[in-house]
Amino acid sequence: MVQYGINLLVFFTLFSTFADGRLKLPPYPPDVNYTPTFPQLVANNGYKAETHKVITEDGYILTLFRIPRGRKCRGPIRQPPVLIMHGFISSADGYIDSDPNTDLGYLIPDECYDTWFGSFRGTFYSRGHVKLNPNTDRKFWQFSTDEMGMYDVPAFIDYVLYITGSEQLNYIGFSQGGGTFFIMCSERPGYCNKAKLFIGLAPATRHLNTRSLSFRLISQAFNGILKPLEDAGIYEIFTKGFPLQRLLNFLCRNNIMAGIICGTMVAILDNPNPGSITANTLRIVYEHTPAGISTKLLARYGQAMTETEFLKFDYGPTVNTQLYGSTTPPAYNLSAVTCPVVVIQGRNDGIVDMRDSLWAAKQMPNLLEYHIVTDPLWTHADNTKSQYIPKYTFPTVRKYLREYSANGGGGSDDESSRIPMSYLLSPWLK
Repeated sequence: MVQYGINLLVFFTLFSTFADGRLKLPPYPPDVNYTPTFPQLVANNGYKAETHKVITEDGYILTLFRIPRGRKCRGPIRQPPVLIMHGFISSADGYIDSDPNTDLGYLIPDECYDTWFGSFRGTFYSRGHVKLNPNTDRKFWQFSTDEMGMYDVPAFIDYVLYITGSEQLNYIGFSQGGGTFFIMCSERPGYCNKAKLFIGLAPATRHLNTRSLSFRLISQAFNGILKPLEDAGIYEIFTKGFPLQRLLNFLCRNNIMAGIICGTMVAILDNPNPGSITANTLRIVYEHTPAGISTKLLARYGQAMTETEFLKFDYGPTVNTQLYGSTTPPAYNLSAVTCPVVVIQGRNDGIVDMRDSLWAAKQMPNLLEYHIVTDPLWTHADNTKSQYIPKYTFPTVRKYLREYSANGGGGSDDESSRIPMSYLLSPWLK
């Protein structure tokens, strides 16, 4: 039954790619904002959000949201500000999908942090460029995590520091949002010093040990057919407002259907953790997920499934030689992640396997803690969607944010889940 579900999911993903695609990129649907936006979602829960626009060095126009103060904050705003980055096929909305009492996007502002939420290029919030039209220019979609780490993350950091007047910020990255931070540290000397603290929720680097068969099959399939897809004019996939996202939204509108169909889909893509993600959360998730990515980005994850290192995009021997000076792509330097690092990892994560995140963490010179979630069934999706975040992961997040804040204090810690350190050994602003 599980294998049948995987086969169906892979087939549907490939089919929807061609259903979404056109020989020329289609215009964005006029009713793409038929679901609430980030500011509307947080306003519904009694919070106020600001919307900011950021321009990267290579011309992408990105959206950055800010919750300057939480509804439950009763004291002075803690310093430095906090920047939170989302994972694959998600957007800034991924941190506010559920209950204000359980979502990191609310829990952190409620601790009196000036909290910022970025959306990577290609998502429906960041689908703009100073020169390129995403509907007609294929060059717009020529990006993967390489460009996100090289340009998007530094632009977000520079903007937050510029607006707040702070010299540093605390950075929280889930999955792709963590891996792109590592890319920045490797490729942009000095930028790691702008982060006072990095907290990675299952940060993604290599995917050699990924256990999700569906994610492995889909991403590797796209890597294999990337050129035919691009030759057919298909550069964008998993777009908000197109058939795949509309169908998921329709199927998950009812809480019963969300729990059965959409809950099963999450389990197939990741791993099961019954009852961890509520049906109501799933219903909200699929109102704005998937949020849009490039086909090249998905192909990049396909390449990572067989890599023993955290490598740059593999264009093939000829282009690699032109770009990198070698027939194979070079590895990112994880020892360049010199800021204090905390990694939070679940044992049952089907996307970012513990063996891969531990492999990466052991190379970082200032690793504070590799925190294993005590729930043995904790999955990848649980990091941002579980109703049990306040119990299993937020105490660790809060502890380190307080320790690395000017007016912080202590926090709770679960020593039983901690690996001993002995084992682990922008121009446009100017």
